[in-house]
Amino acid sequence: MDRVLVTGGAGYIGSHACKALAQAGFLPVAFDNLSTGWAEAVKFGPLVRGDLMDRAAIDAALAEHRPVAVMHFAALSLVGESMKDPALYWRVNTGGALNLIEATVAAGVRNFVFSSTCATYGDQDGVVLTEDTPQRPINAYGGSKRAIEDMLRDFGAAYPLNHVIFRYFNVAGADPEGEVGEQHWPETHLIPLMLEAVAGKRPALTVFGSDYATRDGTCVRDYVHVTDLVEAHVLGLRWLLDGKGDRVFNLGTGIGFTVREVIEASRAVTNREVPVTEGGRRAGDATALISGSDRATEELGWEPRRSTLRQMIGDAWAWTQKPPYAG
Repeated sequence: MDRVLVTGGAGYIGSHACKALAQAGFLPVAFDNLSTGWAEAVKFGPLVRGDLMDRAAIDAALAEHRPVAVMHFAALSLVGESMKDPALYWRVNTGGALNLIEATVAAGVRNFVFSSTCATYGDQDGVVLTEDTPQRPINAYGGSKRAIEDMLRDFGAAYPLNHVIFRYFNVAGADPEGEVGEQHWPETHLIPLMLEAVAGKRPALTVFGSDYATRDGTCVRDYVHVTDLVEAHVLGLRWLLDGKGDRVFNLGTGIGFTVREVIEASRAVTNREVPVTEGGRRAGDATALISGSDRATEELGWEPRRSTLRQMIGDAWAWTQKPPYAG
């Protein structure tokens, strides 16, 4: 069975990717320091506890498991934190990625799937963002991800390393079968925060900013179901294993929802009110981020089948009814 090293494999997206890889006939090897991930989420292959800042640990994992590809999710990803402490994001995200890419090349692994972000585009007045849209990140998180994309292009030009880059939009939902789901500490994503407020686990959902130039004054985001997202990663892996070249793909639906529209959808799904408080804008937040994902559909055959707002909230709500990971 071909193995794939999945960095961040104990995290939200990484654990779903491990399940998708296992279902596709691969053996996922989760490489994670468990700083934000959960050992209980590693259910579909072995766990290697290691840190991307430790080059020797990466080398050892690659030597032991000899994967056909690396799938890189592990990163710091809080926009607000990246605005307050940019050095941390440049050190960990880019430094860790450099260690990983160098080790991948040294181990003779030729295929690399990278989890990038729409934050590399910055704030561009709500235009539909395609892969050819200029990248103008407005925070250190987006800047660090763009730098890793540049690393992959440079290494690919110098060594036999092929890559697929996925720039994705707001990921939501949970495994429909309830085996893995979203749990961060602290939680920062809109839908789980909203559902915690609905369930009485927090006093209220804070809406950050109501004076944006949008239809109701709140930010607009394009949401994609996590299971659709990781399906694209498996397709991207097969793209590389089939010998196709380096490529960048956006992953979204092309439909944007305001924060208030997400709240209204939650009321319809849960049949409960969402307690809300109003807050000011957060530094680094773009007004609107909407994906143009035609390339992924046309070239990979990807279809975001579960990425309706009702389905994403419904699957996330079902996950919250289960016992959480230990913590």
